[in-house]
Amino acid sequence: MHEFQLRPVSGGLGVVVEGLDLSSELPDDAMSSLRGALAEHGVIFFRDQQLSETDHVRFAERWGSIDVNRFFKAVDGFPQIAEVRKEPEQKSNIGGGWHADHSYDEAPAMGSILYAREVPESGGDTLFANMAAAYEALSDGLKETLSRLRAVHSSRHVFGKRDSYYAKSDSDDRIGNADAATQDVVHPVVLRHPDSGARVLYVNPGFTTHFEGWTKEESAPLLSTLYRHATRPEFTCRFRWREGSIAFWDNRSTWHYAVNDYPGQRRVMHRITVAGVPLS
Repeated sequence: MHEFQLRPVSGGLGVVVEGLDLSSELPDDAMSSLRGALAEHGVIFFRDQQLSETDHVRFAERWGSIDVNRFFKAVDGFPQIAEVRKEPEQKSNIGGGWHADHSYDEAPAMGSILYAREVPESGGDTLFANMAAAYEALSDGLKETLSRLRAVHSSRHVFGKRDSYYAKSDSDDRIGNADAATQDVVHPVVLRHPDSGARVLYVNPGFTTHFEGWTKEESAPLLSTLYRHATRPEFTCRFRWREGSIAFWDNRSTWHYAVNDYPGQRRVMHRITVAGVPLS
């Protein structure tokens, strides 16, 4: 058995995995234990890793097929790896709001593996929120209401040409392919997590637009209530990056938020997204 240790980050979610070198091929028993840790804790972190792009891709492929992002600029020679970059002169960052990656897809991403290549001297942390804990803390009455609802998720207002977030930011050199932002998909508001079996809240401020059969105006009050509830401190953790750190989060059961608090500094991350399956 390939042994490693798990160190909790907070009471809400997240553990640091100690004792593994991800640049080498991990044995099957270690991978099985990591799968269990990800399902249980929502996000797993690694420190002091020295990965080539090939190492990063190989590790991701141990989890499943890679879901190539349509909108991010790719790393040269590695279309599987999205570059998440902010230059010192740029004001906007990528991911600066609570969201779950690729929820606008028919088969949303299972997970995302973000590797720190260059980090600012201070700032640039990432926040995570536990949607299983958030769901469990809801009242029985609201759980019953949500169990009957489905929600619409879209990429148009974020990555599209007209009135989108990135169209109004200084991200032209980092985000593109606006013509591909045509996704509008419907998912259940409450999911049964395929690995942990837990029920999770599956809406997010970044990509959810409204409930199916409701108008956006009718949907807004309930969605706002859920969003405030889901980001309560007891459901969250904060990860401070160092060069060589990795965060691997489960997009089906967590949200994340890249904090934009490092003006005048550079931050470069490499992200690979692991493909998922249609939700039910």
